Amino acid sequence: MVDTSARQRRTEERRRKILDAARARADAEGWGAVTTRHLAESIGYTQPVLYGHFPGGKSEIMRTVALEGFTELEQRCRSAVGRKRGLRAVEAVAVAYLDFAQEHSALYEAMFQLPLDVRFAQDDNEPELRAGFTALARALGDPGDTATELFWGALHGLSLLERSGRMRPEHRGGRVAELAARFGT
Repeated sequence: MVDTSARQRRTEERRRKILDAARARADAEGWGAVTTRHLAESIGYTQPVLYGHFPGGKSEIMRTVALEGFTELEQRCRSAVGRKRGLRAVEAVAVAYLDFAQEHSALYEAMFQLPLDVRFAQDDNEPELRAGFTALARALGDPGDTATELFWGALHGLSLLERSGRMRPEHRGGRVAELAARFGT
C-alpha cells in the first residue's frame, strides 16, 4: 500500500523546487531566461516531470509565482499597518508596497507586468488578489473600491518610476507623505 501523504509531500516538494528555481532564475537573469528546459535541468528532473506538475508550462509557473507574490505583498502590507490608522496607516502601507516592489523586482514584474491570466478589480478574482486589495482598502478605510484602485495605481506607478531610476530617491518620504495626505482619512 502506498502512503498517500508521503506521495503528496514529495509532489509538493517538487512543485516548490520548480517555483523556487523559477524565481531564483528570474531574480538573477529576468523572466526571459526562465525556460522549462532550464528549470528541469536545474532541479534534476525531466521536462515531462515539470509539465506533470505545471501542465501550462512556463506561463502556469509564472502565474503561480505571481499569486504567491500577492500573498507576500498582502502579508507585508498588513504587517506594516498593524494597528495604525489614518495617515500613519496609509504611509506604512505605501512604504511597505514600494519597498516590496524594489526588493523583489522580478516577482513584482510577474505580478503586474507580464501577460498572465489573473483578474484584477473583479468580484470573482483570485483570493490572493482580493486579499492584497483588501489590505490596501483597510489602510485607507475605504469601504468601496474606487479610492483603493486609485491608491494602488499611484503606488504601482511610483514603484515603476522608482525602479527605473526616474524618481529621486531622497524625495520618497515626501511622495509618501503626499499620498497619505491625499488618501488618508
